[in-house]
Amino acid sequence: MATFFASCPIGLSDLVEAELKSFGLKTFEKTVGGVMFDSNWEGCYYANLHSRYSSRILKPLLDFHAYDGDEVYYNIRKHEFTKYVNPDQTVAVDAQIKECKMRDQRFLAMRVKDAIVDQFREKFAERPDVDSKNPDLRIHIKGYKNKFIVSLDTSGQSLFMRGYRSMTGEAPLKENLAAGLIGLSNWDCKKPLVDLFCGSGTILIEAAMMAAKMAPGIHRESFGFMKLKDFKSDVWEKVITEAESKELESIETEIHGFDFDKKVLQFAIQNAKNAGVSKFIKFKNTPISIAQAPTEQAGVVITNPPYGTRIGDEDNLKDVYRDLGYSLKNKFLGWDAWILSGNKDLLSEMKLKSTNKVYLMNGNIECRLLKYEMYAGSKRAPREISKNILNDFQVSAN
Repeated sequence: MATFFASCPIGLSDLVEAELKSFGLKTFEKTVGGVMFDSNWEGCYYANLHSRYSSRILKPLLDFHAYDGDEVYYNIRKHEFTKYVNPDQTVAVDAQIKECKMRDQRFLAMRVKDAIVDQFREKFAERPDVDSKNPDLRIHIKGYKNKFIVSLDTSGQSLFMRGYRSMTGEAPLKENLAAGLIGLSNWDCKKPLVDLFCGSGTILIEAAMMAAKMAPGIHRESFGFMKLKDFKSDVWEKVITEAESKELESIETEIHGFDFDKKVLQFAIQNAKNAGVSKFIKFKNTPISIAQAPTEQAGVVITNPPYGTRIGDEDNLKDVYRDLGYSLKNKFLGWDAWILSGNKDLLSEMKLKSTNKVYLMNGNIECRLLKYEMYAGSKRAPREISKNILNDFQVSAN
């Protein structure tokens, strides 16, 4: 058994913990940035293939205190890195520092790289080359208050890179965050699901893959663990075969995507085809002002409307949010709506009162995922609604 760490976006660690437990893995520590778990390598392979919410599966190797580059070098040399790859393969080091005496991340990464390649040079009289984009061995070192944790990256490219998204619109959601919105909504894969600003289709595709029991990493060509010397290809084939055998040919629900932009809808259609779920999703070119529930059965809206992050955008988007509020109140009665936004002022234009909220980070943007329940005949004074929305949006310091 070994210890692994499933990293994730802020706000999704509860989902990751529950997910890992559903895989039969033993979790033992949770932070805002991920979850620790114990497993053999088969469990590591399984988590990489099946985790919808994680960003990477890391294997911690070392932890130590250090105050300068020489101390980092000395401590890195304590671990034998030559057992992971051959000298004719490639390496890369990613470094993060916060509140440390050493402040230069590039210098830290260089000292770690020096320590690793010197091991190879002494043992084999040759050393691995550095490949920052697609290395065979990627090492992460993270320093906080002069304590450093060194980990081996078993994922390679981040797990949000599923492999199905060939085209995107502006500012697309990462796939694992899109899956996180669905997980946080507690969608049961049976009620109808609608995205009113579907863009390149990420939320819808993730929902369809969930409903069809399709492993999120099934379309990826490779993972980091495949390049390690002790990679067990027979175990990996077993994990893949099991995942493919569980996929469903049909699903029990309707999934709909609306967007006013015809071009971006074509992106969504192509991405859904790439993911093998196009038969499960219905796309429609519809502006938010005339959007209405596509079925009489009440369902769930999960959407990520534009936030207006550029100067001048906010005024242009006020009408969009007013139309969104009107359509939800009048055309989606009985539905639950989950809206991700990083702009509290635009949300107040909807004139709705949220009943739940979750703090999330979309890239470097502080956001809230807000739930609105569309009760028939429910009305509130605009001033009260505006006040409540602003109260909902208070962000506590972490």
